[in-house]
Amino acid sequence: MNTTVTESARQAQQEIAEEFAFFGDWTERYQYLIDLGKQLPPFPDAWKSEEHRVHGCQSMVWLVPSGDAARLHFDAASDSAIVSGLIALVLRVYSDRPAAEIVATEPAFIQAIGLAKHLSPTRSNGLAAMLARLRAYAAQALEAG
Repeated sequence: MNTTVTESARQAQQEIAEEFAFFGDWTERYQYLIDLGKQLPPFPDAWKSEEHRVHGCQSMVWLVPSGDAARLHFDAASDSAIVSGLIALVLRVYSDRPAAEIVATEPAFIQAIGLAKHLSPTRSNGLAAMLARLRAYAAQALEAG
């Protein structure tokens, strides 16, 4: 996995699409997602609170923002292996970026790697809820200046 922060969200999405293109089938892609999820940094139990919980997800998901409009950082975790992998992809695209870039960036990688067709409706809803929450944090940071 590329652990360096890429120059832009657009570039991160391109790299994700290229990585997933290496895998021939969805069994391999799901395994890759699970492996990405295992590489997420440790998430303190104290952050697993109702305040940080993302509703709309079938599994438990927590999202914690830090920073300001100039650079927002996100920590996130899930109790599901595949959802943890989705979180790893989302953080790669959106974390450690200016709030304006976060708000302006559509999650094109979801379509580009075929995720939209291969996620269950509940996982798709959960992913949409997580993206909406993350982008709402960015919008709030922009308003706060």
